Amino acid sequence: MIISRLILKNWKNFKELDVELQDRAFIVGANASGKSNLLDAFRFLRDIAKPGGGLQKAVTDRGGISKIRSLAARKYPDVEIEVHLSEFSSREILWKYAIGIKQEARGFRLPFISYEKVSKGEKEILCRPTEEDKNDTARRTQTYLEQINTNKEFREIARFFETTLYLHLVPQLLKYPQAFTGPDLPGDPFGKGFLERVAKVNEKTRDAWLKRIQHALKLAVPQLTELKYTTDLGYPHLEALYEHWRPGAGKQKEDQFSDGTLRMIGLLWSLQEGDSLLLLEEPELSLNGAIVSKLAPLIHKLQKPRKRQVILTSHSAELLNDKGISLNEIIVLEPASEGTKVVVASGIKEVKMMLNEGMSPASAILPRIKPKNINQLTMEF
Repeated sequence: MIISRLILKNWKNFKELDVELQDRAFIVGANASGKSNLLDAFRFLRDIAKPGGGLQKAVTDRGGISKIRSLAARKYPDVEIEVHLSEFSSREILWKYAIGIKQEARGFRLPFISYEKVSKGEKEILCRPTEEDKNDTARRTQTYLEQINTNKEFREIARFFETTLYLHLVPQLLKYPQAFTGPDLPGDPFGKGFLERVAKVNEKTRDAWLKRIQHALKLAVPQLTELKYTTDLGYPHLEALYEHWRPGAGKQKEDQFSDGTLRMIGLLWSLQEGDSLLLLEEPELSLNGAIVSKLAPLIHKLQKPRKRQVILTSHSAELLNDKGISLNEIIVLEPASEGTKVVVASGIKEVKMMLNEGMSPASAILPRIKPKNINQLTMEF
């Protein structure tokens, strides 16, 4: 399944948002326009649905309702999220899930649902608050989505949400995990436990995935000839062999890998890891421009057999220069005084005209999202 439509109200940067999504989506916009916050709407649903999560934890992890609610929200303060789910490469709606959230006016100030709705096709199968909710308001501090005794009719949705994978691998966390103390973040979004994820995959599958990654790295990383999984005193490691005039001197473990090599390994691993919704934050970071220019077709090639949706954020002209990217796949964020406006690139007349003249998506779109006064930056120092 994929999320074919996303509707937000009062979610962080977005006072209102209603956008259709394709199997592959590229989110572009200026710094602080809300790219990460848009991805976080999907992570929020994951955090509600996953075991050990739930509405209260999902809100608390984000600092409370006040940190989630859009600053542009005024008379209507509820935070709302609605998603439509369809089959891969199809617009037929299988499910709809919608939730509205507000905060208690007094007492513990807990978040609670103002409504929760589920439809299967066109048939509504859940509409809260129910009579039981009205008689016992504490019930509204939990969603039906997070409870196995109430989500039986739509557990398919819960399982889809809870398997959502987000990756923004920070190489230093992977290289030196012992230097970063304190509790790990839910879902390990920055890759501190990436090697443990690799270790948990059965040996045959792990070796097959690493072999495919090795083939890609041999093309992208000079002199690399081999990549394999090893252990040392029970701890998992990745080991690479590089061409060297002294036998055995070219071996390196992950703490010696370049940042770009680690990020590429993380990206290629994640693209092979299951068929759930995959969220990628600026996958171009630390990578050579020639590699970045191949990311869009690479993602398409790896997602298609799994019928997997991939949604990513990017600032990269090299990535968006690929003319195989459809304008329907590009989501443009434009900050405004009443919250960020969101539009699919195919709905921008000027962009369509530029592409008809032979321009690439990057050339047509990126000038629209650059800061207006950026040319004055050097004058300020």
